[in-house]
Amino acid sequence: MTLLLLALAPIVVILIYIYVKDKYEKEPIGLLLKNFFLGAVVSIIITLVLGFAANIIFPITDEKSILQQFVKAFFVVALVEEFSKYIIVKYYAQKKTDFNEPFDGIVYAVVVSMGFAALENVLYVFQYGVTTGLTRAFTAVPAHATFGILMGYFMGKAKFSNNRVKYNLLGLLIATLFHGAYDFFLFINFIPGIAIGAFVSLIIGIVLSQKAIKKHQRISHFKA
Repeated sequence: MTLLLLALAPIVVILIYIYVKDKYEKEPIGLLLKNFFLGAVVSIIITLVLGFAANIIFPITDEKSILQQFVKAFFVVALVEEFSKYIIVKYYAQKKTDFNEPFDGIVYAVVVSMGFAALENVLYVFQYGVTTGLTRAFTAVPAHATFGILMGYFMGKAKFSNNRVKYNLLGLLIATLFHGAYDFFLFINFIPGIAIGAFVSLIIGIVLSQKAIKKHQRISHFKA
């Protein structure tokens, strides 16, 4: 029970944070829960299927190859995982009438991302223990939230734009780039000190995420 609470606590904190930031028109709890479970189940299934195929297409034959680790970070992991979340937001959340302002893109993308991160985090914490749970609470889980905010910012714009395809794909691209950069620096940890790059990319992503949140708050259709 302790490990389960440790794994889920950062997920709950981030979900509450995003819900509070949705100042002017809250999303229905039932719809948020559906998106969360779609993220935890459907996104994971998509990731497993696409990840299996990607690993066959881009096999790692040399763990010390920077190029192979780059491909793994950006294409085998980042693109596959972010695409699995993108599918849920685009074909489920974005079509709902309750998705009625740009900020909703951030809300639903983060909720789907936290569904994905919840199952992933539970598996990691139960396998590796308390230290891993504490570390991921301040790294991997906030990273997933950050990728969700950056994706959701553009997908929120897309819903109310004539360039919907452009902004949707831009959201996927930006999330993939930040996710890929974060993972890449961790994957090439055989280079001393290089892992700091992951934290730098995460900090940059968090700063941009805060700006994205504030910008969509300012243009809310429901702002008095």
